[in-house]
Amino acid sequence: MKNLLLTICLFLLTGFSVMAQKNFHSFKTTTIDGKEFDLSTLKGKKVLVVNTASKCGLTPQYKDLETLYKQYSDRNFVIIGFPANNFMGQEPGTNEEIAEFCELNYGVTFPMMSKISVKGKDIDPIYSWLTQKSENGKLDAEVSWNFQKFMIDENGNLFDYLSPRESPLSEKVVNWIEN
Repeated sequence: MKNLLLTICLFLLTGFSVMAQKNFHSFKTTTIDGKEFDLSTLKGKKVLVVNTASKCGLTPQYKDLETLYKQYSDRNFVIIGFPANNFMGQEPGTNEEIAEFCELNYGVTFPMMSKISVKGKDIDPIYSWLTQKSENGKLDAEVSWNFQKFMIDENGNLFDYLSPRESPLSEKVVNWIEN
């Protein structure tokens, strides 16, 4: 009887800890123009999260990201860009300079957030969740360079990720959005 009660208690505690686990919608962040952005407003949408940089060999991916966003934004899909200066100083600008660069050079209309850190001791909590299985419940995926892409499902769960060099217009991304 005692063992049965202990088992039931452990089962209930485990269930509550799983329920308490954060998902993408649990976070708030700041837009590139300084406004609070509650990620829970994205419930029901697929989200592609990308760490960006203005002075990187992969920076032209902004064009493909914008193309993807325009093509699928009416299908409950959104892209969120997080500028980061974690790789060889390739995003040295201020939020204002980054926003201007994105608009003038690539016509970016998808949401851009304030510059953050995507790795290291000062990693942003969102990226800590994205990159650590212990937090996201799915996989470990350290950010290896600018333009790594994380796929978040409609329920705020990490679905998968793409390497920085993989195109945002890849078959993997398009199939994920369309299905």
